[in-house]
Amino acid sequence: MSAIVSVTNVSKIYKLGKTEVPALRGVSLEIDQGEFLSVAGPSGSGKTTLLNLVGCVDTPTSGSVVVDGKDTTALSERALTSLRLDSIGFIFQSFNLVAVLSVFQNVEFPLLLQGRLGKKERADRVNGLLEAVGLGDHARHRPSELSGGQRQRVAVARALVGRPKLVLADEPTANLDSQTGANIIDLMRDMNRKDGTTFLFSTHDQKVLSHANAVIRIADGQLLGRETVARAG
Repeated sequence: MSAIVSVTNVSKIYKLGKTEVPALRGVSLEIDQGEFLSVAGPSGSGKTTLLNLVGCVDTPTSGSVVVDGKDTTALSERALTSLRLDSIGFIFQSFNLVAVLSVFQNVEFPLLLQGRLGKKERADRVNGLLEAVGLGDHARHRPSELSGGQRQRVAVARALVGRPKLVLADEPTANLDSQTGANIIDLMRDMNRKDGTTFLFSTHDQKVLSHANAVIRIADGQLLGRETVARAG
């Protein structure tokens, strides 16, 4: 099985005035295509920083991050944008929905940027995902008319709509009740099984951890180890 992500001796240092704050310290990690992987650790351990580096949202201070065969540290901004659009789906804690767009339009947006599907194909895919996340009757609502949990579900649908090779999720069930969270995880596992989509989560949720095929433990910016776990379902 080939690695879709390869992180090699990566460090990330943030500067706050004259103070240097190390977020990651010499992290190396390989993620094979088709894995359903959780990153676990206390707040401030470096989980979100790791996701941002893998997702080409940030760049390492040193070391290399290779995603889908491309060394992200050597790519132009345009090439990074193309890699994010074509290969990566994001589920952010802060949702990052566009306030002036409807739920349907927010989910459709990545497909418009990709420019590969016709209007009917886009509508079918968007509506299918909205049904899958339990928001089929909210397509015309604006984000401001939704609860936090509903906005999280829109963010999940938007991340999955382009059928990316890799989905990165920062606490994907943090704003959801237990039943909705379980439904979202089931949807992702289904996509993982059927399409071979790779998932990398940052999470405190034991239910999410229990569905992973492996758990990466991280603390104080350092990788503590990788634990293989029995896959549920």
